[in-house]
Amino acid sequence: MPKKILIVDDEPNIVLSVEYLMKREGYQVATANDGQTALELLSETTPDLLILDVMMPRKNGFEVCSEIRADPTLSGLPILMLSAKGREAEIKKGVSLGADAYITKPFSTHDLVNMVNKLLKSQE
Repeated sequence: MPKKILIVDDEPNIVLSVEYLMKREGYQVATANDGQTALELLSETTPDLLILDVMMPRKNGFEVCSEIRADPTLSGLPILMLSAKGREAEIKKGVSLGADAYITKPFSTHDLVNMVNKLLKSQE
């Protein structure tokens, strides 16, 4: 059974490229274009990994990360933040809110795939 990944980003080009990369690796993929939609999807189904942008409409990635970590049914979900916000303060904030990894845009596709594989392997 392939692992499921939820990609949450409001930039269609990022969603398309990350979705392509993850499907090429053999993962099932679902997408959401804002934080509120992501939380609604998470109430229906739990993926094996969440790839989460920070700057989005309705709810930003920091808010989504915080809500997930506060929910006992989702608290173990691995979260990889993928954001253009790459200052040390934003990275520390993401990690302190519970992100398992933080990659800044523009990103290396090789690094992203490696981090996803590493996070999913640690869940086995």
